[in-house]
Amino acid sequence: MAEFDRESNTRQFTGLASKIVTAAFLLFALATFATRFITLPEQARMVAFLGVIMFLGFLIFPLYKKQTKKKNYIPWYDFILAIVAATPFMYYATNFYAITNRAVMINDVDKIMAIVGILCLFELCRRAVGLPILFVAGGFIVYAFIYGKSLQSILYNLFYTTNGIPGTPLNVCSTFIVFFIILGAFLEKTGIGSFFVDLANSIAGYASGGPAKVAVISSALEGMYSGSSVANTVGSGSVTIPVMKSIGYKSEFAAAVEAAASTGGQIMPPIMGAAAFLMSEITGLPYTTIAVSAILPAVLYFAGIFMMIHFEAKKLGLKGLPKDSIPNFFKLFIRKGYLFLPIIVLVSMMSAGKTPAMSACMGIVTTLGIMLIEDLVKTIVRFVKKTQSASESAKELVVLLVPVAALAVFMFVFGFKLENACLLTGFVYILLSFLTKNTRESGKISLEALETGMRNTMGVSLACALAGIVAGVVTMTSLGSTLISIIVPIAEKNMLLALFMTMIACIILGMGVPTTANYLIMATITAPILTEMGLPVLAAHMFVFYFGIVADITPPVALAAYAGSAIAHSNPLKTGVMATRLAITAFIIPYIFAFNPKMLFIEATGIEIVVIILTAIIGIFALSAALEGYMFRKLKFYEIIPLIIGGLLMIYPDNLTSVIGLVVVAVITVLQVIMSKKEKHHLK
Repeated sequence: MAEFDRESNTRQFTGLASKIVTAAFLLFALATFATRFITLPEQARMVAFLGVIMFLGFLIFPLYKKQTKKKNYIPWYDFILAIVAATPFMYYATNFYAITNRAVMINDVDKIMAIVGILCLFELCRRAVGLPILFVAGGFIVYAFIYGKSLQSILYNLFYTTNGIPGTPLNVCSTFIVFFIILGAFLEKTGIGSFFVDLANSIAGYASGGPAKVAVISSALEGMYSGSSVANTVGSGSVTIPVMKSIGYKSEFAAAVEAAASTGGQIMPPIMGAAAFLMSEITGLPYTTIAVSAILPAVLYFAGIFMMIHFEAKKLGLKGLPKDSIPNFFKLFIRKGYLFLPIIVLVSMMSAGKTPAMSACMGIVTTLGIMLIEDLVKTIVRFVKKTQSASESAKELVVLLVPVAALAVFMFVFGFKLENACLLTGFVYILLSFLTKNTRESGKISLEALETGMRNTMGVSLACALAGIVAGVVTMTSLGSTLISIIVPIAEKNMLLALFMTMIACIILGMGVPTTANYLIMATITAPILTEMGLPVLAAHMFVFYFGIVADITPPVALAAYAGSAIAHSNPLKTGVMATRLAITAFIIPYIFAFNPKMLFIEATGIEIVVIILTAIIGIFALSAALEGYMFRKLKFYEIIPLIIGGLLMIYPDNLTSVIGLVVVAVITVLQVIMSKKEKHHLK
């Protein structure tokens, strides 16, 4: 994965060095959770958070890839860089009030610190995130100078105000996103990924082209808690791609299916690659409104891929997996269905109006609770079966029941709220689990999840910090207003052209840029233009979000497609083109909800929503068949064109277009059924 995901390009540590690095990340995690209980000035908290990332980042991300081959090796200059890089941010955090009082009249030390901090941020982003976002941020800084801003003004605005690096993106990342990433790590460590693959197998493994359908379902489920298309592709693709190839799918198609499905995971509520929380913060809309609005587009996206896979399988005459190799759905759900509980708790709490951070923390606590109950059940079973001594069982019971008592103490003695008391109890359980041999594994899993979560936070945080530079330049130069004055007059004459230009900008910027950073930049630059043109705020932000995501499967820089290609040993460019074709709905749906926001359930009645869902699914069915050239039999050219037109008319949420589209699709479908039966009759 390191070849396509720079965040995976980290130094390797073993033995004592590994333990020291792990301890550093665990302390970082502990400090991050401590902010749930300690009130700090917002800017000071953010820059301190980033300062720790800068320090750890230069120690684990090498200057170039080859350095990852040497274990336990950190060159002397990276030790120096780690200290130098962290110093400006810690200087800001510890001198927050003095710097704030100086306002724009920052002194020479402030200027030097800002210059060093920005340069080090650029270098670490180059190592951990990639070059594309550096060119974007660097270009905006150059624009600020061309615009006429002084060095002092640029340094102050970009480094010391909430319009720049310590702005909304970094605030959301350090307050919300970090806990969701940790939750995702906990879920992965408890085996939810393999459970989702097994669950998808039990649902669709037997069907025609089953393994490909399994990839779609499992990727959609994994998307609920994971936010990296490359990581998703490599994680589930290492299992699904070889199986797809084994039943007859071409290498390019197998890799493209996994890449398209894994990329779609970022638009799947509730987490949506962390963008949902950023969107909520930027737009001021409730998180639940955004998550609910994203449901239908996400369902249509996966439905489109699923149907195209089905038609491809039918066209090639592919079968599903043998039934004896497929797990029973009900037995599987009874045995492992509890793994859904953290996600259910997360969604329930957010729906109830709790903050994203608290909801994520309670998801983590629920995961720890599941682990505790598993340990308790295993202890009782061992005692009943007499596979261990009574004294050992008693010791384990004490270790497992003390956290329950601790919960009561935190609530009734110290007066903590239930959520915070549960969080503290979770940490008590992690510590106590190391006291006995049989519970120690749970403690190790928990520490691994905390370390993995904090590691995975680094790339996102750096991207958010750099995106803050873009936002800062846009604010201080009024670039947004300038672009609005140029593009809006064009859009008044041709809205489609303006949307198309926005799409191209999002895709180009999204090539090699993390989804979160891409959305932040486009939300700063282009989303205001779309809202000025008359689009609802949510529709405008969803539009730029969607097209930032599809860059991961759009050649020439289709990172998710190339990651899948490496596993399948397929042609990377052909894989990217195939993935783009499979994900065609992602290129169509944003235009539909831009012209008619009812698809996002904006100002739509219950009946309208039902009609929109039904007609859209029929439209996706028609489009998928047309693009694959197969429905019940091979489609003729004169059938494909009407199907595409009919499908598009069905997807567009309007009664008249839906009726016309339905008639067209129905006629072609009936013809296909009749001709298919005739062909089967002749074969007999």
